[in-house]
Amino acid sequence: MKKAARLEPRQVARLALARLRKMSDPVKAAGAQAYFKATVKCFGVAAPDLRSLAGELFASVKGAWTLDEAVELCRLLLPRPELEAKAVAILVFERFKKDFHPGLLPVVKGWLEKDWLDNWASVDVFCAASLGALIARHPEVADELKRWAFHPNRWVKRASAVSFIKPAKNPEFLPVIYEVAASLFPVEDDLIHKAAGWLLREAGKTDPKRLEAFLLRHGPAVPRTTVRYAVERFPEPKRRRLLELTRR
Repeated sequence: MKKAARLEPRQVARLALARLRKMSDPVKAAGAQAYFKATVKCFGVAAPDLRSLAGELFASVKGAWTLDEAVELCRLLLPRPELEAKAVAILVFERFKKDFHPGLLPVVKGWLEKDWLDNWASVDVFCAASLGALIARHPEVADELKRWAFHPNRWVKRASAVSFIKPAKNPEFLPVIYEVAASLFPVEDDLIHKAAGWLLREAGKTDPKRLEAFLLRHGPAVPRTTVRYAVERFPEPKRRRLLELTRR
């Protein structure tokens, strides 16, 4: 791909879609559906090829684009139904993380509320990398993300948990992480229970004793799916014990 002096977001979006259509594989697209309970639309492009394409697209605009253009690319591609179109926008966007600022938070929330990220894979890829980077650079946004756990939209709820996956390595964020997880326990949604369990598992890598105490304190209030995910890293005897002691 030749590097252009100045490609506009709309041009890059058209180029991305043309490349995705060229790489499409109906067999792989059908196979991808097996990973989702809901129906999704796919071109059938493998993850390594997606990352390669995103890298090429970024190289074509590096030095010419600011974060604003990356946001515009997301506005053009995230509403697309195909998983890969969303993924390419996300992968280009995250390369601008050094310019992330708190003003992005309401923008991203709007995308989630509009269901532009309408599946667990897109939410997880976007939030774990991009919102995780935003939290790391601007810890003050953590309080706002904590409130997302009470939002009626399931993708905003899931984002409230997944955004803290990488920050969970930092003990500074453990208090808010446990608040988010506890806020999600009453939600009747398996995708939310899984996200809360994933978040707790990552928090447990940083402080296993704190995770154990948290699970025992909340006991039967913790959804079983959340418990199973949360205790995966514990030794087998402790894992079985925690599963039993938190049972309803």
